[in-house]
Parts: sequence; structure tokens; C-alpha cells
Amino acid sequence: MLQILELFGGIGAPRKALVNLGVPVKSIDYVEIDEKAVRSYNAIFQKDLGYKTQSVVGWNLKPDILIHGSPCQDFSIAGKQKGADEGSETRSSLMWETLNIIKQMGVWKPRVVIWENVRNVLSKHMLHNFNRYLEEMQRLGYTSNFEILNAMDFGLPQNRNRVFTVSCLDGTFFNFETLEKKPMRNIKEFLEGTEEEKYIVTQPSMLKLINKTTNSAFNGRVEIIKDHCKTITCKQMRSPNSGVIDLGDGRYRYLTEKECWRLQGYSDEDFEAALKVHPGIQGKLNGALYKQAGNSIPIPVLEAIFKQILN
Repeated sequence: MLQILELFGGIGAPRKALVNLGVPVKSIDYVEIDEKAVRSYNAIFQKDLGYKTQSVVGWNLKPDILIHGSPCQDFSIAGKQKGADEGSETRSSLMWETLNIIKQMGVWKPRVVIWENVRNVLSKHMLHNFNRYLEEMQRLGYTSNFEILNAMDFGLPQNRNRVFTVSCLDGTFFNFETLEKKPMRNIKEFLEGTEEEKYIVTQPSMLKLINKTTNSAFNGRVEIIKDHCKTITCKQMRSPNSGVIDLGDGRYRYLTEKECWRLQGYSDEDFEAALKVHPGIQGKLNGALYKQAGNSIPIPVLEAIFKQILN
């Protein structure tokens, strides 16, 4: 039985990846402060209905694998690159709590620690914090390696680049070059084909941004989805977003909540379980389910990482 600890656990992508691989797994704890995400997690993993919100600060237990996807907002361009300097009280500075947890474990430590974050953590403004993280992990006895991985290389038609850092306690150097990758599937396999009114783009501010030419890679443009979408975000009714579907008659629609979950690797059963506890408002987009998809880690990427670790 593999024991994992999920910090900033969201809706449980690491645990879901191991379940998909058929690995007997026990989440010895799941730490997440977002009450709505906790509800979805409990609904997806029906055997564990007792999880409540809790902060990562001051937490302690002993897993085999520790996974943390600390809040990325203050690393990102959208978050105005506020950074994660210790003591800064930004959301992203919570990454240091993971190190505090490992230090408090004493002699016994997780064999593997996995950290996922936005690629902007490697930018010139943020690199000092990333390098310090690697140095602290080395002091704790870990050998670390990192790589930018794109969900498109693991079968998902989503252009999502994220930095994955794998730190091993036994001196093993995790080799990202040998990860098992999969051909990207066409996004048509993930779409519902709906023309429901609530998904139709009607806001003039959004319509004028569709395929607009811009010098900025980040602001001022909403792309039309063809064979893949852009990064799944927490909100679709903003720029940038994941892109829009051209309905062919002058109308465009947003990706649905279920499509966003599918594009992160979740099953329809997972989505329906979360929908039951977050039914939303009739005729309105379900903000909670969009946010949970946008904050998640693509499950097939985690499957490939776990498969290599276990082998």
C-alpha cells in the first residue's frame, strides 16, 4: 500500500493518477483550504467522506510520497509576479511550509517529493526562490531534477506547460527524458457538442478579442480552438482563457465545465460526482467547477511520473 500526502490537494489529481494505474494507495492525509474543492474531493473518492478544510501551516505526518502544488498565482504573470519570498505573506510563499513539514519529520522523510508549478517560476524574477527550494531540498538529503512538461505530450489536447520537480531521498536522479509519453488526442474526442445558451459568447468585450492580432502573448486575445485548446484556466469569461469553439454560424461558445475536467484527465464519473455537491445556478456557468479544473494537475502527466517512480 503506497502512502501519499497531498498538500494543496485540490480535487485529488495525484491520488486519481495512482488509482488509474491500479496502484493500491492510501492518502494518509489531504490538506486543502478551499472548502468547495474539499467537497469535490470527498465526492470523487467516496470511501473517504470525512475530510475537512485545513491549512498546510504546522502540519505533520509520514508519507512515502509527498505531492505539493503550492498556489501559483503570485509566480504567474497574471498574479503580477509578486513572488514567494519567505515571510512575504503571498499565497505562493506557502511553498516554504512544505519544507517546514519535511524538516519536522526528523530522520524519517518521504522517499519522493513532487512539486508542480507554473513555468514562470523559472523566470528571472522568480528563479531565486526556485533555486533556494532546490538548495533546501539538497540540504534535507534529496537529489532533485526538474523539467517543463506539456500536457499535450501526454495525450491531452491542452497546451499546458508546467514545471515538475521530482526530488528523491535515496540519491536517485529522476530522468524526465525516459517518461512514457502519448500522442495527443484530437480535442473533438473531449467536446460535448452543446449549443446551450449559457456557453455562447455574448459579451462585446470578449467578442472583440476573438482572434484579435496582438503583440502580447498573454493579454488581448482569445483564440479559436482547432485541434487543441490553450491552458485550462479558472475562468472562461476572461482573457486569456482556454479558447472558444467556433459554431460556424458567427457564434462562438466557451468550453463547458465537463470539457475542462475531461481536458485535465478526469472521467465523466468524477465530474458528475463533483457536480452533485456543486450543482450551481440554473442557466449560469458553474464557477466552482471551472476553478477546480483550472487549479488541478493534468492526471496523465502524474500517471507517467508515478509509473516511472514505481518501476
